[in-house]
Amino acid sequence: QVQLVESGGGLVQAGGSLRLSCAASGSIRSINRKAWYRQVPGKEREWLATITPSGTSSYADSVKGRFTISTDSAKNMMFLQMNSLRPEDTGTYYCRMDPWYGQPYWGQGTQVTVSS
Repeated sequence: QVQLVESGGGLVQAGGSLRLSCAASGSIRSINRKAWYRQVPGKEREWLATITPSGTSSYADSVKGRFTISTDSAKNMMFLQMNSLRPEDTGTYYCRMDPWYGQPYWGQGTQVTVSS
């Protein structure tokens, strides 16, 4: 089992930055890919970014060039640096870690609100 806890959300003005963190505990060695998602009320959870064990990252078009996903394996942490934030980036942000076998693990979410 793996437990994930996000932090770093908050209220920020448009154009500002936030850095989200995801702390993982448990069977970390079983983890393959790691990702960030975002959800707003009434909509499906939206994929934002993924990073592979080799460090290859990919991004949704909506955040490409503004968000950066990274990890600190020594600390079992994952991050999402968010720059040039827009009001449409408002939502609950979730980290996800996929084991090599089995269902993905999700954090409880952290709220990000971007004011115009």
